[in-house]
Amino acid sequence: MTPGSQHPDNTAAQPLRSDAERNRGRIIAAARRVFARDGLNASMASVAREAGVGIATMFRRFPTKEELVAAVFADRMDAYADVVATALDDPDPWNGFVGYVETACSMQAADYGFADVLTTSFPTAKAMEGRRNEALEGMVRLIDRAKAAGRLREDFDSSDIVLLHMANAGVVNATGGAAPDAWRRVVALFIQSLEAPARGPLPASPPHDDLHQAMLRARPAVLTTPEPDATG
Repeated sequence: MTPGSQHPDNTAAQPLRSDAERNRGRIIAAARRVFARDGLNASMASVAREAGVGIATMFRRFPTKEELVAAVFADRMDAYADVVATALDDPDPWNGFVGYVETACSMQAADYGFADVLTTSFPTAKAMEGRRNEALEGMVRLIDRAKAAGRLREDFDSSDIVLLHMANAGVVNATGGAAPDAWRRVVALFIQSLEAPARGPLPASPPHDDLHQAMLRARPAVLTTPEPDATG
């Protein structure tokens, strides 16, 4: 081979890399639409159809559904963490807490997939779970500030945020397009019940480890993949 000449495979390899990147982008964009509309129970095959690619191409780019979910919702989880940071910056702790609840629940209502993501744990999606944990740490500080200001009931704890999002996801998924604003009333009821002084005691909150196990148990239902012999 003379100096400056190309390896015979080089000219073919570059278009393949470009095609692979284009397919990846198409799949992610399609998955955003499908998951937002149908939630995480949407099949990989339905995403492939929306993207206009074969199922084999889908699995070359994303061997597991969890990898696809992580790619699709990484920016949503960043936005969620930013909501917590914005709430912490509010000089009024109660206003910051209410703003967080309303905004996060609105994000769930706008995207059925994200409604599922907030109530499901993804152990292999390290970056996304790291942002979730960062947001949770911020939420603990937000809760403490709202309590110190005398506005949030004393028996509220961080596990109640998870329960609130589970409840809101259930309302969003159940009402869908038939009553798209029903979640707003439910969230308002939650907020009014949380403000101090409390009208009465609450039952004990579930242990955090038990709640985490519940989030893990949600994974098989939403992360199912098509049969191995599925075709595009």
